[in-house]
Amino acid sequence: MATAGLALVGLSACSGGSTGGGEQPQTSAAQSSGLADFDVCNFFTAGDLSAFGVQGPGEPDSTIDTEPGCNFRGDVKDVTLYKVPDTAFDAYTKQGNFGSLTPYEIDGRKAANGVTKGSEGQGICSAFLDAGGGTVIVTVTGLMRDSVADPCGEAEKVARQIEPRLPE
Repeated sequence: MATAGLALVGLSACSGGSTGGGEQPQTSAAQSSGLADFDVCNFFTAGDLSAFGVQGPGEPDSTIDTEPGCNFRGDVKDVTLYKVPDTAFDAYTKQGNFGSLTPYEIDGRKAANGVTKGSEGQGICSAFLDAGGGTVIVTVTGLMRDSVADPCGEAEKVARQIEPRLPE
């Protein structure tokens, strides 16, 4: 009876400073990343939550400082939405800490499903999306190792539903 709450997305992302200097306008940080104001706890609609089999409100997840997230609980799985505003998709997916990584596209947007090393077979998978100059991550975690038959399929389903609303 193993829980899948191990390192959800045990990845380290590059951190960048958001302080503007000199004559740069204060909006320069937001312009460099469309994810700066992306609210992970208020992004999903009530329809999204129902379709994903989870409930709101979400609970903030600050497991990794540079990857703020929000966790939504369900009866058999949790769905967590993260943003990584300071690390572009290509750099994020090339960090080398995946046991498996399967790239694909959603309507021309780069995406990938991945499981971090050491989490294989634990009922957990993340979908990564290129968004707003950074990366958006959807992690599906089965409450029991086998409570979600295809966690990567579930993560991709969520990614495909939310993709049209993500920042370019």
